[in-house]
Amino acid sequence: MSDLFDFDKPDRYAVMGNPVRHSKSPRLHALFAAQTGQNIEYSAIQVDPGGLEQAIGNFQASDGKGLNITVPFKRIAWELMDELSDRACLAGAVNTVLFRNNRYFGDNTDGIGLVRDIRDNHQTRLGGKEILLLGAGGAARGAVEPLLTENPAQLVIANRTPDKAKTLAREFGKLGEISGCGLPALAGQQFDLVINATAASLVGELPPLPADLLAERGWCYDMMYGAEPTPFLRWAEQHGATKSVDGLGMLVEQAAESFYLWRSIRPDTAAVIELLRKDLCNDC
Repeated sequence: MSDLFDFDKPDRYAVMGNPVRHSKSPRLHALFAAQTGQNIEYSAIQVDPGGLEQAIGNFQASDGKGLNITVPFKRIAWELMDELSDRACLAGAVNTVLFRNNRYFGDNTDGIGLVRDIRDNHQTRLGGKEILLLGAGGAARGAVEPLLTENPAQLVIANRTPDKAKTLAREFGKLGEISGCGLPALAGQQFDLVINATAASLVGELPPLPADLLAERGWCYDMMYGAEPTPFLRWAEQHGATKSVDGLGMLVEQAAESFYLWRSIRPDTAAVIELLRKDLCNDC
């Protein structure tokens, strides 16, 4: 039967990146689809450097419905979009693409994924809190606007290169109380929540941090995740954090936001986080 009359044909989605074989997005969206009764097919597509524009065009031309974009292409995708959401404009990166009347609409769900994990899954109110964001790269940039939307008392961005942190803070200065500094300037300061947005955990490293960085009942969040605690989370446990949390919930929440943008239905993320946590434990 012609595809024109194939009413059971699934809508196609994919994640594009390099490398992408390790991506958990196909597993996540398969779980979301099963849970919500959506008929979709989701794949991982490796894209060569310089090939993103053609890859997106080919996917749309083959009746693809939407895309996720992962490293190293989020900034390139941002430049290719016809339209951008407000949060994608501010983040300077796109991780979710919707096709609308042959036009590309780009969004960024990373920051809202972080905030929802902290606020909803870990029942932490961010309003009025002193928050430290470690790092001033793309991951940090995507988190700034959603964090400021929660009205913290202060958001400090600290980076090995102080000027980069200060520049990022200036760009978002109209949205709330925010400042930037180098890591040595953290001496004598204390925070209710410290968020690691650096890639140091991926290579087993840790930024140099003062031993008394955490306020009373302060806790730590690492955007990275794994089967074992990251170096940053081990530091947190050694320095009295009331809670130390990795970024698995952020991963699921940002994917759920993409799914909602595409399908207009929001999956139950708690059940999926639990399943993925079991997957990680089984891989130990």
